[in-house]
Amino acid sequence: MPDVIQTIDTLDVHGKTVLVRVDFNVPRAADGTITDDTRIRAHLPTIVDLQAKDARIVLMSHLGRPGGQRDDKESLRGIAAHLSALLGQTVDFADDCIGPDAEEMAARLNPKGVGLLENLRFHAEEEANNPEFARKLAKLGDVYLNDAFGTAHRAHASTAGIAEFVAQKGIGRLMQQEVNALSKVFDKPKKPVLVISGGSKVSSKIDILRHLVTKADQMMIGGAMANTFLAALGHDMGNSLFELEQRANAKEILSLAGACGCRILLPVDVTVAEGLKENMPTQVADVEHIPADSMALDIGPKTAEQWSKLISQAGTILWNGPVGAFEIAPFDMGTTALAKAIAASQAYSLAGGGDTIAAIAKAGVEADIGYISTGGGSLLEFLEGKELPGIKAVGSSKNAA
Repeated sequence: MPDVIQTIDTLDVHGKTVLVRVDFNVPRAADGTITDDTRIRAHLPTIVDLQAKDARIVLMSHLGRPGGQRDDKESLRGIAAHLSALLGQTVDFADDCIGPDAEEMAARLNPKGVGLLENLRFHAEEEANNPEFARKLAKLGDVYLNDAFGTAHRAHASTAGIAEFVAQKGIGRLMQQEVNALSKVFDKPKKPVLVISGGSKVSSKIDILRHLVTKADQMMIGGAMANTFLAALGHDMGNSLFELEQRANAKEILSLAGACGCRILLPVDVTVAEGLKENMPTQVADVEHIPADSMALDIGPKTAEQWSKLISQAGTILWNGPVGAFEIAPFDMGTTALAKAIAASQAYSLAGGGDTIAAIAKAGVEADIGYISTGGGSLLEFLEGKELPGIKAVGSSKNAA
């Protein structure tokens, strides 16, 4: 992450035309109706703060995967109408994201005016990070802000290439929140740092685990991923799901953690059942005595109690992934217990990932988590220690943000 990144507070945006990369890739029903406008609402602080400085605001986003071709089903026109209702003012719309239509819309905006460009991905040049396409986008504004953390891991024209053609560049409020939250966890964390890593597969998180054990003081591993670690340590997992071929990687992580001074915590007991179905008969088993005909589907009560106590003693908590099959009762009990423990702790907490966010919502503790990341793929790549192109592109050596 660049040491210094410009923001709305440090850039000269007053009265300027500001081009803002947002993430309006929202879920929709078959008829195009928006079913969840969370991503749209997340950008409202950026828009409102720019309006307070009399800026003219040109928004750009992708929607779906039109494959570089115009597809009316993936048009952002409906998003413009929805945003108009949220802002209480008409949001202008351009039928293209470059060329005469886009340029005329940007030119006719009044101070505090908001306009939205048509889907960036109607042009194949967007995902190809084509320099000429990026230059045409840059023509539409005096200042460029990237406010779309969810696409920051993509080196596309609107997220990375455009920065080469704009003198004034930085990040919007949503991206600023993400950067600040990640900095609290990785750059200047309060000790001890506790990582909770769950989910189903070690194979999908091996690079994340390798990176995080070098940053954490303690790491709790739950979910089906824990089954692989337990199997690597010689436990008979019964019919539990685990990755046989990942046992060597699990041992490598355990060894690396030991070398880095990171304490790995695995479940000491688990909730088991003969299958993953609603209201299945369950029992609690120590990990040394899992029945041969059963599956480990959640951490057990002893583990939940021990981990909750450690959560209460943490200084910083990073949570990515549920520790059980939380979608189906009663295998949500462990994940819910940890969610409530995090909410009650004094630690700074950052949580992210679709299943993690859903688990927090199910536990009803959203308001008590320090920060819930909108990142998705961007968050996962950051957790792997990778540099995000969308953040790197707007980095600066001038004027601390």
